[in-house]
Amino acid sequence: MLTSNCVRTKFLEYFAKNGHEILPSSPLIPHNDPTLMFTNAGMNQFKNYFTGVEVPKFKRAATSQKCVRAGGKHNDLDNVGYTARHHTFFEMLGNFSFGDYFKEEAIFYAWNLLTKEFGINKDKLLVTVYHTDDEATNLWKKIANLSEEKIIRISTDDNFWSMGDVGPCGPCSEIFFDHGDKIFGGVPGSKDQDGDRYIEIWNLVFMQFEKSKDGSMKPLPKPCIDTGMGLERVTSVLQGVHDNYETDTFKNLISSIEKNLL
Repeated sequence: MLTSNCVRTKFLEYFAKNGHEILPSSPLIPHNDPTLMFTNAGMNQFKNYFTGVEVPKFKRAATSQKCVRAGGKHNDLDNVGYTARHHTFFEMLGNFSFGDYFKEEAIFYAWNLLTKEFGINKDKLLVTVYHTDDEATNLWKKIANLSEEKIIRISTDDNFWSMGDVGPCGPCSEIFFDHGDKIFGGVPGSKDQDGDRYIEIWNLVFMQFEKSKDGSMKPLPKPCIDTGMGLERVTSVLQGVHDNYETDTFKNLISSIEKNLL
């Protein structure tokens, strides 16, 4: 069984092997972004690279970013304690391209890592795409050999990601794991999508635009890639459990708390 630490290491080593600079997690409180109360995604520290304000020293990067989602656009507080997958604090594994590779490579890297490196059963995976993103749809068919039924088109903001009310944004493609019919929940886009059967484990964001205060969007200088995979969620899949709280990290924490309370 892969421990949480091993999953994180394996992820970072995989992307290092594929030419990505491995960088440390940025602080939980952003130092140079007044639009955010807390760091809520791996791409926060790279915001200026996406918008072209700063020129990166490298074209590819990967991180395991510590995140808090307790307010603002990405607020998970109402879900914590009610689902098997939400936390106020979590780690987001991510790979990034700053004007280097785009959709095809991002999809290939993700599918190859999940199905070959991690050995997740392909039949348990399905994906969503933004409803107008024919390119991503065709790439999933080509790279993963997914059928139409396994590629769900979503017309809402669930598949158009933005960091906040302003800033970099773009269509995204989410990868879901099916925990089986013993768990309540429907496929993405259905009335029961908020159940815990189908769990989003990885979001591939195709950064193409910058959103302004008035809601208008302009193309970024270069299309970029921003992905985020919940360490706790993918660890639960790899450890064969459904609930994040049943993974090794949480079990050890809970056990320690129990001992101290006795």
